[in-house]
Amino acid sequence: MKDETVKKRKRVWGNIAFVLIMGMILFTPLGTEVKVWVNRLMAFSPSLDKEVAAEKVDFSSWKLQDENGRVVDFSDFQGQLILINFWATWCPPCIAEKPSFQKLYDDYQDRMVFLFVTSDPVEKVRAYKQKHDYNLPMYFPVTTTPKLLESSSIPASYLIDQQGRVILKKFSAADWNSDSFRAALNRLLTPEN
Repeated sequence: MKDETVKKRKRVWGNIAFVLIMGMILFTPLGTEVKVWVNRLMAFSPSLDKEVAAEKVDFSSWKLQDENGRVVDFSDFQGQLILINFWATWCPPCIAEKPSFQKLYDDYQDRMVFLFVTSDPVEKVRAYKQKHDYNLPMYFPVTTTPKLLESSSIPASYLIDQQGRVILKKFSAADWNSDSFRAALNRLLTPEN
């Protein structure tokens, strides 16, 4: 009888500990850090080897503003490689992949276009960038996203080739600074002889 009582107490305390740990992971900033860490562990290099329909994006009606309120003119990007990332400051997979984006941006910012698009308030994004020492170019939607770039989840990233076609779609955290992705970018950025 005494053994049964001890076992019940252990089960009850075990259940209470489980609920507390899950609550901490789900509802506290510590939980966000755990989710970010897990996403970084699971982030793989995006691959251009997968078949994508390579449909052309219609940028004509899409309007974005930068952090200073200037509207983006997509005609300025014609003929360039474009990496678009939809993200949010509260999204653990988005947070997990930002360091790899920063490293990639540091080396490729003069060779291609980076558009980090968020619906978060400008001040919140500025504070986030300052806290993490990022200089990534942030943009805010003014009009509806082109249908070809719509996603029901974030992060959502798209690589658009020099002809305006989507050649990569990624809907989870990734290691954007991997050697294999850099090699793929280098091939795309090297003019054909």
